[in-house]
Amino acid sequence: DALGARVIPDPTTAGDFCRRFAAADVEALMAAIDRVRMTVWRQQPAAFFDEAIIEADGTLAETTGECKEGMEISYHGVWGYHPLVVTLANTGEPLYLVNRSANRPSHEGAAERFDQAIARCREAGFRRILLRGDTDFSSTRHLDRWHEAGARFLFGIDAMPKLQELAAGLSRCAWKRLERPAKYAVQTETRSRRENIKEQVVRDRGFRNIRLQSEDVAEFDYQPGACRRAYRVVVVRKNLTVERGEWALFDDVRYFFYLTNDADTPADELVFLANDRCNQENLIEQLKNGVHALRMPVGTLVSNWAYM
Repeated sequence: DALGARVIPDPTTAGDFCRRFAAADVEALMAAIDRVRMTVWRQQPAAFFDEAIIEADGTLAETTGECKEGMEISYHGVWGYHPLVVTLANTGEPLYLVNRSANRPSHEGAAERFDQAIARCREAGFRRILLRGDTDFSSTRHLDRWHEAGARFLFGIDAMPKLQELAAGLSRCAWKRLERPAKYAVQTETRSRRENIKEQVVRDRGFRNIRLQSEDVAEFDYQPGACRRAYRVVVVRKNLTVERGEWALFDDVRYFFYLTNDADTPADELVFLANDRCNQENLIEQLKNGVHALRMPVGTLVSNWAYM
């Protein structure tokens, strides 16, 4: 229906069509989709253009083929490709898809696609831009440029020893209990929770279990080595208890860090905003198993890029 076609082409016909694409042709195809996308965006109400939330992630697309050009083996032994997916969180639409060999790092080429998406969203009339990604996409050498261009960013950053040292050195009054909002509002009557069967089995069999007791949030300034200025780091401290069966073995503390140039939004709200990126995983799952865009059915890296 989306193509206006009466039938789906035979797989061999589709494969022959995709093999005719060069990389420049795929870029031209994405540019053509962008022109149509802009027309659709212009039909939206004014509130739609308050802020564009642009996200990037990499995902492994496994293939059992042995003769596919450009396929490689990933760091944990999966053969296939490693597409880069850049999406608009506001609508859940993929902005750019880029096929890569499975051994390429997640962030490779992401900064250039972020720039492309920023330009497109600004051309469309979005008043603010937010870049969001996990620790692989912090791209510290690009942060100053994005900050000076007026884009807001919120990236996870690895729990490096220096950051853990800064977090551990914060005073007790710097921490605030993180209270997460309910996942949904009960529309009828509140029901009792069902018994957690998995938790009971873990306890009965004496398996090692890590239980979250509470979370705290704090913040401090930090200047990454590739940046000319300091940015705000929001840190979540997870207070854990390690158990085995009925016995509590010891307490543990783990830190999670988020790097941002947003100086105004409360720290807890930034944590929730960063966690909202998890919805991109649902989109990628739909790309894989809903529309089957990441099945990699053709014989070369570029032809599979054209297919997706």
